Amino acid sequence: MALAVRALWTVRKSCRGRPHFFPNPHRSGFCKRAQSHSNSNSNSLLLKLLQVPNSRIKTTLDQEMASLQRSQPSWDFLVTSLSPSSSDKARLVLEWILEKMLKENEKDRDLFSELIFLCGKVKDVMLGMRVFGSMEATGVKPTSLVFNSLISVCLSSHDVVTAVSLFEIMESSESYKPDFHTYNIFISAFSKSGNVDAMLAWYSAKKAAGLGPDLQMFESLISGCVNSRKFEIADTIFEEMMISGIVPSASILESMLSGICKQKSLRRAEEFFKFVIDSGWEINENMADKLVALYHQQGKVEEMEELLETMMKPCVVTTGVLTRIHCGIVRMYAMLDRLDDVEFAVGRMLKQGLSFTSANDVEKVICLYFRREAYDRLDIFLECLKTCCVLNKSTYDLLISGYRRAQLLEKVDRVMKDMKSSGLA
Repeated sequence: MALAVRALWTVRKSCRGRPHFFPNPHRSGFCKRAQSHSNSNSNSLLLKLLQVPNSRIKTTLDQEMASLQRSQPSWDFLVTSLSPSSSDKARLVLEWILEKMLKENEKDRDLFSELIFLCGKVKDVMLGMRVFGSMEATGVKPTSLVFNSLISVCLSSHDVVTAVSLFEIMESSESYKPDFHTYNIFISAFSKSGNVDAMLAWYSAKKAAGLGPDLQMFESLISGCVNSRKFEIADTIFEEMMISGIVPSASILESMLSGICKQKSLRRAEEFFKFVIDSGWEINENMADKLVALYHQQGKVEEMEELLETMMKPCVVTTGVLTRIHCGIVRMYAMLDRLDDVEFAVGRMLKQGLSFTSANDVEKVICLYFRREAYDRLDIFLECLKTCCVLNKSTYDLLISGYRRAQLLEKVDRVMKDMKSSGLA
């Protein structure tokens, strides 16, 4: 096996020009002997590693780990935090871990697999291969999990040739055949790169291998199609998922609604939204924002009122989602200069124990009052707000400038006094 990996490394060095994609396999943190990582230890160690030169990374780790004793840091956290600003330091951390594992004659293949996976965080295929070779040298035989980690490193490093070659080795083996995770890694990678044809080819290969569908696979497939504007294919895959009996995740539902909204089809968006509600699946706030934005683009406030009425019936809708719809209605009425409707919508929202989540929405309503010169009604609105939300500095500044333009200096003084008492002056 080691000879095969070395041969693959030779192939890799002869190839150039890789497509860009970033796989996202779900992994637990490294070092299973330290299940309870200390966040304070990890942060403290991270700061020290950022401050010392590269030449002292391993020495610092030796010193710090001796003092930490049982409380291990999160290696995943450290490598992920170091890699954006100093990938060299992240690599040195991984090298240090490997050296310690070999010194202690580590035999846990899961730890080797996790270390290989972390090599993907720094996009270092060479280091991943080195960990793999070291594992074999200690007498630990690879498994599908180990190969999957190595494939993930290759794909994160844009090395498709080596990744596919490793897959072919798995196919020809008896001990580490490709499993559903193997195919999902490729599907996820091509999904993120926008290569829909390759993504679908691996989907077909997975089905041909007799491996059943799973939620992670459908998440990658649907998001890949929607992001590449292959909406009809996304619809077909969603139908296949439903037929398979898999319940869609929030990510899938959000991707599907996003695709419909990108097509500017309000009717279909409403139908899908209500389908999700009727199915008892949870609507998240991002989905509500996407639908509200579509209503705003098409100026359909009455239709939004109908949607709110539907959502007031018993269903799986969080207060956050309801708030998004209420605020969207208020915002649209304000943009349409419908002050009476704004006040009704605000009162309805407040009676339900909900309130504004955005200062921008509050300021749109305030601007409407100023445009209509309805200063007494504005006073009532501001009084209502005192019981449910705190104004920020930009809102106070808007009130001050508006009252000054209207020559209402007493109101300016009052607002400035409130602003000062809030600690914003």
